[in-house]
Order: sequence, then C-alpha cells, then structure tokens
Amino acid sequence: MRAVTLAATFMVLVAGCGRFHASSVDEIRQRGELRVVTLNLPTCYYLGAQAPEGLEYELASAFAAQLGVKLTIYTAANERALQAELAAGRADIAAASLTSTPQWERVGVAATPYTLIPQLVVYGHNGVRPRDTLQLESARIAVRAGSPQERVLERLKSTVAPHLTWVETAPSSADPVEDVDSGQADYAISDAREFSFAHQLYPNVLVGFALTQARPAQWIVRRGAPQLLTAVNSFFLSLAASGQLAALLQESSGDTRRFAYEESREFQENVSARLPLYRAWFEQAAARSGIDWRLLAAIGYQESKWDPHAHSADGALGVMMLTADTAQAMGIKDRGNPQQSISAGSRYLAQVRQMIPERVAEPDRTWLTVAAYNVGFGHLEDARIITQAQGKDPDSWADVRERLPLLAQERWYGHAKRGYARGWEPVQFVDRIQRFLTLLEWQPGEAAPVITTGNPPAASPPNPASVTASPAGADAAAAGASPGATRTQGSGVAH
Repeated sequence: MRAVTLAATFMVLVAGCGRFHASSVDEIRQRGELRVVTLNLPTCYYLGAQAPEGLEYELASAFAAQLGVKLTIYTAANERALQAELAAGRADIAAASLTSTPQWERVGVAATPYTLIPQLVVYGHNGVRPRDTLQLESARIAVRAGSPQERVLERLKSTVAPHLTWVETAPSSADPVEDVDSGQADYAISDAREFSFAHQLYPNVLVGFALTQARPAQWIVRRGAPQLLTAVNSFFLSLAASGQLAALLQESSGDTRRFAYEESREFQENVSARLPLYRAWFEQAAARSGIDWRLLAAIGYQESKWDPHAHSADGALGVMMLTADTAQAMGIKDRGNPQQSISAGSRYLAQVRQMIPERVAEPDRTWLTVAAYNVGFGHLEDARIITQAQGKDPDSWADVRERLPLLAQERWYGHAKRGYARGWEPVQFVDRIQRFLTLLEWQPGEAAPVITTGNPPAASPPNPASVTASPAGADAAAAGASPGATRTQGSGVAH
C-alpha cells in the first residue's frame, strides 16, 4: 500500500510538472508579453534615430509576432547581468549573440545555434600582420574579461599555444579593438559580426586571419520552459528554411554600410576631438525641436565637420553653415557662434519637416526632409510630381531618390515648376547623412531603452533599473546642406 501511495504521489508530481512545462508558451500568451533581455550593442540592440535596430531586436520582434504577443526588450550591463535576469525569471529569453557555457547552463537552456560567427585576429595597420596562431604567443593581446573571445584564447592555450598570454579588459570598459587602435595592444580577438561595426569606428584596425573554429550564437531560454525552447528552435528552423535568417544576418551587419577608409578615420578623429565641444548644444536643440541630436550632429558634420569657422563660397558659415538670410529668418545675429548656429539650424530643419505631408511614414519623412533641406522644398516637390507621373510612390524616399537627378535634365526640368536643380546633390547629401548618423548610433556608451511593441503591458517593466528613455525625434526630419536653400511653397502632389 505504501509503495502504491508513493507511486501515485510520484505520478501526480510528474503530471503537475508536465502541466507546468506545457504551459510555458501558454503563460506568455496569457500574459500577452514576451520578455527578452539583451545587450546594448550594434550586433544586438541599439536605438537608431528612427526606431530600435539590431539583429536580436529584429529576431525577437519576429518571434513575438509569431507568438501573437507584445515584445518587451530591455538591456543589461553584461553577460553576468543577463544571467541574473534569466535566473530571477524576469526575462523569458536572453538574446545577445550568446554561446552556452556552464554558467549559462545553471540558469537556462540553450537553443540550437542560429549562426556560426568567425573569430578574427585583428591588428593595427602600422603593426605586423599576424598570419597564424603561434604568432600570438609573443604579442600583447587584448580581450574583454569573461567574453566568448577569452574562452577562445583559453582553448587555444590548452591545445596549440601553451605560452599564450593576454590582457583582460574590464567588461564595462573600452572595446579591445579600441586598445589595438590606440596602440595599447598588438592584437585582439573579435567576432566577425562585431568587427563589421568596429571597423567603421576604428578604420586603422585590420583583419589578420580567422581562427579555425567559429563561435555558435544562440538564444538562452529560462529553465522550466521546454515548450518555449521548442518554439524557439522551430522559429529559427523555419526562418533559416525561408532564407529570411540569412537576409537578416546580412542586413544587420556593419558591412552593409561601409565608409571609405580616409573618411571614416577623419570622422572618428572629429568625434573624439570636436563633438564633445558641441554635443550639449546639439542635445539642447534636439529637446526643443524634437529632432534626434545625432541627426542634427550628422548634418553639422556634413556642413562644417563641426568647425565654427567654416565658410563656403556662397557666404554660408558656421557649424550649420547658415546663410545670412536663414540666420535672419531664425532670429540669430552671430552665425559663427556654435550654440546659435546649432539652435537655428535645428529650428530651420523642424520648419522644413512641417512642410512634408503628415501622411508620409518614417523613415521616408525624415529623408525627404533631408533632401528638401538641401535642395529646397520646391525642387523636392518637383521630383515628387515626376515620381508620381511615372507611376511610383511620391511618399517613398527610395522612389523619389531615383527621380531627383532628373531635375538636371532639360526634358524634365523644362516642365518643372521650379526649373533646373542639381538633383544629384540631395541624393549624395542624404547618403552621407545616413552614413554619419549610423556611425553616431554605433558609438560605444549610447544607452538603449526598454521597448515594448504594441500597447504597454499591464505589468511594470521587468527590470526597473533599465534605461527608459524614448527615442528623441523618432519622427524627426534629417536635413542636408545649406539651410539657405530655397523653400518654395505649394506642390502638385496630393497632400
């Protein structure tokens, strides 16, 4: 009888566990919210000028949509903090280009890897290019403490390079690639995906060779949720089979937006030397205008390289290269005063943006504003009329972008209300603003907020310590060349 009772009790417990396990996805659906913790990195999740970006954000958004729930995604400081969130049950999934380790196994279960990331040995362009593992034994190697790259070095030391040593960079300090760039280290080990972004910031750092073993990247699911783990694995299997995963991996890589070497190097030098002098004024102007400060800074860099003494042949001058007419219209007296110039430029940009039809969605609204800021609102409208006449979408920047150069061809500008324009210039201008903005978004140390797709959940955010700032100027306009450009009212495009 005692044995029968114990057996019955055991069966009840097993059944109870089965009901708990089977409800892991149902629990999320009942809650109406998937909670994902990640890292604030270009490879994972960061706040772009228009909206959140990053591979893990895109993947988590798609998975939440598949489950039919809202996504709440928030950041932690490092892997240890990610593990604490999972262990405490505040997050359902940790998604940050992770690789399972014994530490992760204590708090969660690893999903099937969704990609393999090559591990690169990188060096400074003035240094000696490494070509094999044994060269690393006599070099100064920088690696972030506790990172997957440190574990790679530990495996190399225990197998093929017993004399290998390295210098640990604290988890919260600079990227080891920056140590190579500054000369504090000869080499660093970097994920190929991370380096696709870092190389834009540190163009003097180059790839020596790739190590033989690539690193698996995977999500870690909280313990006690086997149904959720099954759903995650099924999601990635389907995404890979459809080709969408490969497309997302490519689109979210820093390699898709390369800079020319010299341009990138000069930009990074000015980010360090000049931007700190004016950042507070860009941020103040952003708060007043509702335009992302990085967008304003990108425009300022394109205009003057953040030089208050810059001037052009047509008489524009200052950080935002204001013409005398624009300065007068904006009510400032000293165009050479950086604070006044930035303030006036941001207000002018906001005025241009108000002229773009409200129906135009982001990010098209921003880039159309940038183009109008450069070439003049009237010329932009001419290009939109041509776009519409050719059966394309006048509210799409991609479509209008292709037609703007037509304003320099007589058979088109001859019938345009505002006549000839150097239509290729706003296209080039927007392209450059997008590049500078991207590099500003990628700068280390920029905080990312808790983001909830759809309506906010009834419960409070899962991590009270998370940054909760919202995008400044998510619908802000990006502008482009001299604010003295003509702004002609009216349009032949339906508003």
